[in-house]
Formats: sequence, structure tokens, C-alpha cells
Amino acid sequence: MTQDLVECSKGSHIPLTPICFLERAATVYGDKVSIIYNDHVRFSWRETYERCLKLASALVNLGISNGDIVATLAPNTPAHYELHFGVPMAGAIISSLNLKLDATTLALILEQLESCKIIFVDYEFIDSVLKASKIISQRNFKPPLIVLIQDHGQLVKDIPQDTLIYHELLEKGQKDFKISMPINECDPISVNYTSGSTGIPKGAVYSHRSVYLNSLATITRFDVNPMPVFLWTVDMFRCNGWCFIWLMPALGGTNICLRNNFSAKDIIDAIHVHKVTHLCGAPTLLEIIANCEIIRPFSHKVSVTVAGILPSFKILNKVAELGFDVNIGYGMTETLGPVIVRKWKQNFDDDITKLNYVDKKGVIDFMMVEVDVKDPNTMKSVPYDGKTIGEIMFKGNTSMSGYLKSSQVSHEAFRDGWYRTRDLGVRLPNGSFNLKDRAKDIIYSKGEFVSSLEVEAVLLNHPMVLKVAVVGRYDDDECLVESPCAIVKLKDGCNANIEDIIKFCEDQLDAHMVPKSVVFVDLPLNSTGKVQKFVIRENIKSIGWCDSIN
Repeated sequence: MTQDLVECSKGSHIPLTPICFLERAATVYGDKVSIIYNDHVRFSWRETYERCLKLASALVNLGISNGDIVATLAPNTPAHYELHFGVPMAGAIISSLNLKLDATTLALILEQLESCKIIFVDYEFIDSVLKASKIISQRNFKPPLIVLIQDHGQLVKDIPQDTLIYHELLEKGQKDFKISMPINECDPISVNYTSGSTGIPKGAVYSHRSVYLNSLATITRFDVNPMPVFLWTVDMFRCNGWCFIWLMPALGGTNICLRNNFSAKDIIDAIHVHKVTHLCGAPTLLEIIANCEIIRPFSHKVSVTVAGILPSFKILNKVAELGFDVNIGYGMTETLGPVIVRKWKQNFDDDITKLNYVDKKGVIDFMMVEVDVKDPNTMKSVPYDGKTIGEIMFKGNTSMSGYLKSSQVSHEAFRDGWYRTRDLGVRLPNGSFNLKDRAKDIIYSKGEFVSSLEVEAVLLNHPMVLKVAVVGRYDDDECLVESPCAIVKLKDGCNANIEDIIKFCEDQLDAHMVPKSVVFVDLPLNSTGKVQKFVIRENIKSIGWCDSIN
């Protein structure tokens, strides 16, 4: 029977790419508003499509070809949005870089992106790129050509003579440009860098196929209806805006762009004025909203989703009380952002259950087909007992292709056909899993595992604690025995001593989870704002941070 079947013809198999979403939007939703920026800049989907065509044309005229990388360093603006389509339309690969990168790290990343010929830079971040370019030149590498993105005629002094200006470049492009569609849907479309919380960031490569499928999965994952209004509170450089960049034209939605450093008032005003339906971002987004003094009731459903190190359940409940549908997500750069999103259950979930994911046994997502908690050595699934710890693993269609220039690390990440998250968790009787910790951060105390995340969650409810990180510290008299050590940053004007912190934990945690040592210092952060626990552990070893506080 099978010998009578034929392979897919060109007419029945076209490489998947999110570019087609924009092409369709220009026809189906042509006159509908695609982007609103600062209330006075707005484009329709037809105009956005034409601008992206002209951008792609201009890039090709500058010598950009298939496989070249185009970097960006920009906030959530129309230009940055357009680059996510214009770059792949030219056959190139976009690498949207973290705005908080220091010049040294930025230079290292640009050097790794050897085929990066151009970097588009928002005027606000030009100094970082100029410093990085100087570092690159001193190492005898050629820095990329700079294209400056101005904002309302904002002038920038002392830029290199050969610097191009975004709107001038756009004017030179042709809107009848023939798009360079991918020949193979597994060709790369973007390179997204991890946060580098354990060292130098790694470049996760996404394919046209994976982002196309992930964009579709996002519709059900985030419960997005046709013609949504999306408020850009998640950075576009974070997994390409969690793929919402490519999703919006598929549904004919409207993008409401906020630059950065937005306030609670900015968010609430935008929701009321533009009838925003969805916003997403880092957990600090909830803290911003929770601190808003007065919020008028919404006339429509507003969904807010966060993923990362979650704030206390009090903040989550507060935002829910203000009228938001609060959702919590779990994912990472390697899975193109949150791969699991579940509704926060107001006044039911707490600091432990907020780390529970997947509501139905064995069901996760129609694109990320399988999730499991396995013994990383035997690859056997752990029992559904809520106790046995294993590694959380994924298998499906919406993962990265691998790490840029790191074949060995990529192979290890997908060893045995599963993406290994390096996160530890347990399976619960109802089929959901509970996230315990990063494999490198879990503590083994008094013969039992201690989740640093659970101890941190308790301490964040202390009225005087602003930030906290918990790590394992080996006892001096028993070098093979770990105990939790809390690194605490207090709120401005607050005073607390070691006994206050330990007593607070003793009232809420089992004895083996209570920190035996506490130190009050600023937490070491990398350039992207992530706590560097490996630095904390090194400081404990080298300068004895906790020696004087036992």
C-alpha cells in the first residue's frame, strides 16, 4: 500500500514561517490598526506590511543575504516590531538583545554573532553599542554597522560618520520587494540569548517552523480571541516577546507599545483608553500593578500573565482583587518562552501551590506534546507521590533548534530525545508537577532536599524583606552537610536582625528548611538583573560571608 503513496508535492507542502501571518493580515485586516505608540503614532496592518517590505528591501540593498544576522538593541517600539518581520523577509536572522547588557557582555555576544553585519540601536542605548564597538575594534574584530532608531526627531551627538538613520533607510526601500521565504522551515529565524545567570549568556536558535507553531499554540495557551489588544509590557527581546510579535497579525490584533520604565498609571490608562485585553511580562509587572492606589473597574476582561521568580501570593491575590485575570507561566528561553500557563486561583493558591503546573494528568499543550519529571540517569518517570524529585523535561515542536556554536552543549540539552530543563520537581497525584528548584541550587540538608525557592517564597512575605536569595552552605564542622543560608536585602528604612529572620522561618517551615545563617547585603546581579547565586556561593567560600553570623 505505502508504495502507491507519493511524497508531498510543492503545492501541498509550503515551509511554515510567521511571515505569512503578516502577509495575510495586510489583506484580511488591512485597514485595522496594527500598532499604536505614545497615542500619536499609529499604523494599519497594510501600512505595517509595506514598511516591513521596504525594510527588507533596504537590508538587501545593504548587502544582507540569507543566513546573515541582524542584531537589535531597542525597547518596545514600532521600529523594533517591524524588524522582527523585515529581517526574516530579507532572508536574514534577527537577534534581539537584552537592553540591560553591559558593554563588555554586549561585545562578547556581537563577536559570537560573527555574521552580524548590522545592529539597529534605539537612541537611548547608543552609548552601550559605541562602547561595545570600541571593545570589538580593540580585539581586531570588525564591529557591525550601526542603524540609529530615533524617536520624534531625538538628536544624538557624536555618532560614527557611517551611522545610518532608521527612517531614512526605510525611505530607500521598495514596497514591491519580493520576500525571501525560507526554503527549509527548519532554517533559523532568530537567536535569543539566555539571561546568563550562571555565566555568559547562550544563544538559543529558533526556527521558522518552531515560532510559527508556538505562535499558534499561544492562542490557546494564553486564551487569546480574535482581534486582541496587546499591551507591550513584556520586552520584545525576551523570546521575541514570547512570540506575541508574530501572533498578533495572525489574529488581526492591535499592539499598544510602551517604551520602558512604565508606571502603574501608564498601564491602567492604556487598558481603559485602548481596551487592552492582554499583557504579560516579568513578575515585577504584578508588583507595579499591586502598588497602584486606585484602579477604576474594567468594562472588559483583562488577562495578565507572568513567568519567572514569582512574587508572594499576597501580591498575586491583590492583582486578582483589582479585577485582573492573573495567570502564571512556566518556561524558558529554550522553549520559546512560557510553555505552560495556568490560571491563578485567588484565595486558594499559596506560596507552595503557585509553583504547581499542569492541571490535567498527562495533558500539557498540543505543540509541546509531552512533559514529564524523570530520573535524569535512568530516564524513568518519577512516581506521582509528591515526594520523589526528578528533572522536568519536555518533548515537542516548540523548542529551540540548539545553542549557537555549542553543538556539544546542545546535544546534552536534548540527550535521549527530551529537552532537559535542569529544573527539579515532583509529580503530584493529580498529574500536575511542582517546581522545586534549579538542579544547581537545591540544598541537601539533614538528609532531605530543601527547595531554595520555597524558603525564598516565605522570606518574601516578611514585611521588612525586599529581596532574598537562599543558597546551600557547607557547615564548617561537617564539610559534607549543607544548611540553608539566606542573603537578605531589606526595604529602605527597615531594620531586622538575624533572629527576626530565623524566627519568621521557624514559624512557617520545617526545621531542616530554616536558614542557619543570614547575611544582610545587596544581592549580586548580572547585567540583566538576575541574581547570581554562584557568586554568592563563591563569596561564602572565599570571604566567609556567613562566618560571623552563625
